Amino acid sequence: MRKRHIAILGSTGSIGRQTLDVVRQHPDRFDVELITANNSSDLLIQQAREFDVNNVVICNPDKYAQVRDALADTDSKVFCGIDSACSLAAADGVDIVVAAMVGFSGLRPTLAAIEAGKIIALANKETLVAAGSLVMERSRSCNAPILPVDSEHSAIFQCLLAAQGNKLEKIHLTASGGPFRNWTKAQIETATKADALKHPNWSMGAKITIDSATMMNKGFEVIEARWLFGTGADRIHVVVHPESVIHSMVEFEDGAVLAQLGCPDMREPIQLALSFPERLPLNNRKLDFAALGSLTFQEPDLERFPALGLAFESLKKGGNVPCILNAANEACVAAYLQDRIGFYDIPAIARDCMATVPFIAQPTLEEVFSSHEEALARANGLIEKIAR
Repeated sequence: MRKRHIAILGSTGSIGRQTLDVVRQHPDRFDVELITANNSSDLLIQQAREFDVNNVVICNPDKYAQVRDALADTDSKVFCGIDSACSLAAADGVDIVVAAMVGFSGLRPTLAAIEAGKIIALANKETLVAAGSLVMERSRSCNAPILPVDSEHSAIFQCLLAAQGNKLEKIHLTASGGPFRNWTKAQIETATKADALKHPNWSMGAKITIDSATMMNKGFEVIEARWLFGTGADRIHVVVHPESVIHSMVEFEDGAVLAQLGCPDMREPIQLALSFPERLPLNNRKLDFAALGSLTFQEPDLERFPALGLAFESLKKGGNVPCILNAANEACVAAYLQDRIGFYDIPAIARDCMATVPFIAQPTLEEVFSSHEEALARANGLIEKIAR
């Protein structure tokens, strides 16, 4: 395999940092051509120096001068703003784009990379939640393959590789259950931000950790799976698997089930997306089956975790409704992290936005962006009314 040149959209986040750890282990296989960040300027500067990055983008204009001056003695070229991230991700020197920006902000640069025919290592699930039909159509027309980085979707992808083209009957998407898996609804109602941020298995950023606690994250993964694998919602089953060892499963018409297993370490699916179809060595913890003892499974409780039900509902309604749900959730999680609203206010406000923001059956890209803004405005207005 020739050396691959990587752009990391969101290099200072959890996925971005773990991507760079994969590069550390394989400097003969990967070069980092572009890194971007929104606010984490100090870490961005460190990364640019360590990996001798050609292009660096800080999206926050207030941080531009700091990054530019700190890298003035290097060969790194420093740019500012999301437009720069879009154009540089699409540049000729990039082979693979790791789409790891958080939230809806990742849609534009990911689309720019797709339209340039880049390989997309997709970690930003909101891109497919908000604009799945448009993104997949452009992926096909531009010959830009999308390789999943989420551990669950990587698992499904790997199982389907072993299926040799046989039609799948059902996807079993596993969920850890988050920090509140064994809490009663009354306990969850009074959960603090600190409680919600204590994920039992995974180390992630604050936004995705809250999404895991509400199970909105799993709902978004259902929507993502629908688009990645062309499967209806009725063929996607969520099962709570607290050990996070089976990352997901695929069932076939004869009842056979294939599963992909591994320790909960995001570097595994990241590395596979970067090196595919080759597998490379990885310095990580390997499964010890004797030490595992047993694996457990249970159905998700939609009364305690209504966000998961909202995601299925949005997928059934289609159109711009998943985009509306995503925007409302972004506003609500930000407010929850600021201690302005309660835990169950998140799905309540999201449900309101799904019911009130105008429905568009086949939204254009422009309508996706306008639906996002309308839903944000509606959610923020509701937040203001109940904010503590």
